[in-house]
This record gives sequence, structure tokens and C-alpha cells, in this order.
Amino acid sequence: MESVEALVAHIQGLSGSPDELAQLHGLLKQADGDALRVHSAGLLPFLSHLHPGAHSLGYLYLLDSFVSSSANLRAHAGGDLLVTVADFLTSCSADQIRMAPDKFLNVCRVLKNEVMQLNAPIRGIAPLRAAVRKIQTSSEQLTPLHAEYLMLCLLAKQYKAGLSVLEDDIFEVDQPKDLFLYCYYGAMIYIGLKKFRKALELLHNAVTAPMSSLNAITVEAYKKYVLVSLIQSGQVPSFPKYTSSTAQRNLKNHTQIYVDLSTCYGTGSYSDLETFIQSNAEAFQTDNNFGLVKQVLSSMYKRNIQRLTQTYLTLSLEDIASSVQLNTPKEAEMHVLRMVGVCMQSGDL
Repeated sequence: MESVEALVAHIQGLSGSPDELAQLHGLLKQADGDALRVHSAGLLPFLSHLHPGAHSLGYLYLLDSFVSSSANLRAHAGGDLLVTVADFLTSCSADQIRMAPDKFLNVCRVLKNEVMQLNAPIRGIAPLRAAVRKIQTSSEQLTPLHAEYLMLCLLAKQYKAGLSVLEDDIFEVDQPKDLFLYCYYGAMIYIGLKKFRKALELLHNAVTAPMSSLNAITVEAYKKYVLVSLIQSGQVPSFPKYTSSTAQRNLKNHTQIYVDLSTCYGTGSYSDLETFIQSNAEAFQTDNNFGLVKQVLSSMYKRNIQRLTQTYLTLSLEDIASSVQLNTPKEAEMHVLRMVGVCMQSGDL
């Protein structure tokens, strides 16, 4: 391979027209691999001679070679490297980086891993959001970066930031795993925002998507699907006909405790449901679902009050408190007012 200096000169001189970029790409491919990796430790200073927007393709090759070395990452952990990568992702040319998508995805994942190791996921949100838009050929395309981005939003508890990609209509999917992760993480974003109907839509897609064998993502999605269904409507829908036979045969066997929870919920007994949850609290905590399970328990009051008011047109707060196992009429009043508030927000009143 030519010297790094000569390669940088080519990058500077051949980053204009499509024909020049094609010629540059050929030179970069020749230099890529072992030849460029030998010089990887010294590549970072050369990036200062390039503009991340004007010289994106060459910049990407050098940056990818540098961050692909674990030794380089250890030597620059938490330093200027993170800023360099973030600036590149926000400034790079979409047309140029799409010529080397695998390298771009690798650089993005390095950024995600670095901010997670620093316990600072919020630092990766803006760069990865920009990266999603750069690598997409249209807003309808699902990319591997969607799930990475949503994961950072979850870890940083920046749920509203996740909406920037979740509100797109997705029709193009290349890899099934990307879809499962997108639906799962996206549903968790909506759960964090208390948008349970939206969460159910994504969990439904993860559970009913075509599959030849059951995967761990679908199992975890079904657990949350059961819990959110109980919170939202008080029952878990049956599998629609288009659900894969694999899911229909195996999902409930892998989520038996959640199936049993749904059955217990259906009895309408708050005390029985509370006892069941207490008996299985460790399992729910292990699944990181205990917070949702507690919301399921809380929703039991709402369901029982709804059943009573559908049966009897007028009930005193004392009658409601006694029937749904609340301690005082004041607690019954609180639950009724909360239900009215929810109905007014949703437009049902």
C-alpha cells in the first residue's frame, strides 16, 4: 500500500464527482484490511487533515480502521475519540457513507458501546439519530441502527427522543432480527410514555411476525404483551390466524407464569391476584417486568369498578370500596376520579 500521507492526498483530491469517488473507493478497498490496519494506531491525527462532510468516504475508512482496534479504543476511551465519531456521524455525506454501509454501521456500534461503557447513553442519542437518517434510503426503511438508537433512548430514559423514528411508517425490512428488536424496544419506549395502545401495536407485530423458530426477543415481547393487554383492556387477545404456527405452539409454554397471571386476573379477585404476584415476585423481577406487573395489579381496581358501574347505574363510594376491596370510600373516590381523567384524555368522554 502507499503511505498514509499519499492515501490522505487521494482522499482530498478524489472526493468530488461520482466518478472521482468511484476511483477513490477502489483505492480505499486496496488499502483496506491488513495493510491499513498496520498503521491504525497512527491514523487519528490524519483525520484532522480531512473534512467529515466533504471527505466522508475516505474519513470513514480511516476512522473504521482506527476504531476496529481494541487497543486504540482502550488508549482513547472517553477522550476526544468520542467527540470525533459523534461529529462525523452528524456531519458526514449520506451519499458517500452509503458506499460503505458495513463500515458505517461498525463505527455507529462503536459509538453506542463507548457511551454505554461510560454510563452516558444520552451522549449517543443525537449522533445515532443523525446516523439513522444518513444510512436510510427513505423514511420507510428499517435499518440495524433503529434498534441501537432506541436502546440508547431507553437507557437514558429519553423516551420522547425515540418517537423521532417510531412515528415513521416502516415498510422496508431487510433483516428479521432488526424488526423484532425495533418492535420490542419501541414498545418499551411507548410503555415508558404510558402510551399502551401504541406499545401493544408493536408487541403484537413482534409476536405475530413470520418466524421459522422461536426467538428470545419474541418470548420477551409476549410477556410484555400479556401485561400491557391486561393494563389496557383487562384481557389478553387470542392469537390471530396469521400468527406463525411456531409462535402459537410454543409461546405460552415459554411464558407460563404470565399465562397464569392472566387467568388469575380474569377471576376479578384483587386479593388472589395480589397473592399470586407476591408468590412469583422473584420471577417477575428477574424478567425486569415487576413494575408492569404492579400496574396490572393496580388496574384490577379500575376493571372491577367498571364492571360494577356497568351492572348498577348508581353506587355509593362505600359500596364501590367494599365490592372492589378498597380500604376506604376516599380510595374509591380517588380511583373513580383517575378513571374519569383517563377517559377525558383519550376522548372517551
